[in-house]
Amino acid sequence: MQSQTARGRNVVVVGTQWGDEGKGKVVDWMTDHAQGVVRFQGGHNAGHTLVIKGVKTALQLIPSGIMRDGVACYIGNGVVVDPTHLLTEIERLEAAGVEVRSRLFISESCPLILPFHVAVDKAREQLRETSGSGKIGTTGKGIGPAYEDKVARRALRAQDLKHPERFAKKLRELLDLHNFALSGYLKGEPLAFDPIFEQAMKMAEQIKPMLADVGYMIHKASKAGANILFEGAQGTLLDIDHGTYPYVTSSNCVAGNAAAGAGVGPQMLHYMLGITKAYTTRVGSGPFPTELDWEVPGTVGYHLSTVGQERGTVTGRARRCGWLDAAALKRSTIINGITGLCLTKLDVLDGLTEIKMCVGYELDGRRLDILPLDADEIEACTPIFETFPGWTETTFGVTSWDALPANARSYLKRVEDVIGAPIDMVSTGPDREHTIVLRHPYSA
Repeated sequence: MQSQTARGRNVVVVGTQWGDEGKGKVVDWMTDHAQGVVRFQGGHNAGHTLVIKGVKTALQLIPSGIMRDGVACYIGNGVVVDPTHLLTEIERLEAAGVEVRSRLFISESCPLILPFHVAVDKAREQLRETSGSGKIGTTGKGIGPAYEDKVARRALRAQDLKHPERFAKKLRELLDLHNFALSGYLKGEPLAFDPIFEQAMKMAEQIKPMLADVGYMIHKASKAGANILFEGAQGTLLDIDHGTYPYVTSSNCVAGNAAAGAGVGPQMLHYMLGITKAYTTRVGSGPFPTELDWEVPGTVGYHLSTVGQERGTVTGRARRCGWLDAAALKRSTIINGITGLCLTKLDVLDGLTEIKMCVGYELDGRRLDILPLDADEIEACTPIFETFPGWTETTFGVTSWDALPANARSYLKRVEDVIGAPIDMVSTGPDREHTIVLRHPYSA
């Protein structure tokens, strides 16, 4: 009997913290071994920054493989798509000389983000702030409301762009619903039907040629021997089910969702690469046990914030900074079934006299060795730190393990011990070339 196992080797790249771990650079670096890159969840709330020969490119919706000539890029059904942003991002890349439209394939099942989703998102955050309940910290791009419509089985999807009458009927019903909430509860202004419909139909003419049966395309490519890379957005601790709820995103960010969010079977996921910083950052609200005072000059937190250039790619907001939380990372390792880890921004720790790592917590007199699931419990946790000697040598741009300072190697080995997974790659700078490879995911 002929084997049904895919001949291509497929790697899933996921963030293991609260996002912003450096996934874009890693995905771009790995596409020299991949023929296809798939986004499988989130929307244009992702911010993947790539630096290629000193030139910085920020992507939010289009897969990072677009920066490699000849690599096919897929937006899977698990992604919510804002048509306006999609075309803006395409045009920006084309202006930089990147061929996009012949290599980008968008699932017909993608839910669409429309102007009323953005209006609802922003109005809700404003209401939370004025009511005193506290902001969630969304990007205000309509991601959450679009996912709500998907789950409620009323979403407008990419395939609806091919059928103007059907689109108009569904749009009227959906707009009435959201306008009711906007004007009646959220104290916002209702939106008009005609401008939204006319703009959508105008954009449809550009988007329709890129619509495709993405899951089947990926299946066929992999069966033909292509290596596929599944690119996650956000991070495990922002996962709607497994993150620090309710301070989370609106989709499943974990490796297991790569199958559902792309439309393929889980047997096609061969290697799970977790991306983590050598320290920890978080954007927006929510518990953060190892957070330092990162706004005060002269402090370690300020060093991490400034040397690491910690500002959100999408929002421009300053990222909160703290020591590496290996106990939280341990939970991420388990949830994702991490095969190997890529540790990024090691060079940011250069020059620190000592370095700390959280290896567990104390909660109500108990010792925990893994991050709790309850946000209130996380807030009540006291981190348990181990302290390591720092190093004065630079690690920036180092490309071999043996060239790292001995203290840096000791620190990384302890990370492996605590989380129970090997570090297979180390990123020592933003450029493609600033990478140490101990075990390549496509040859492991």
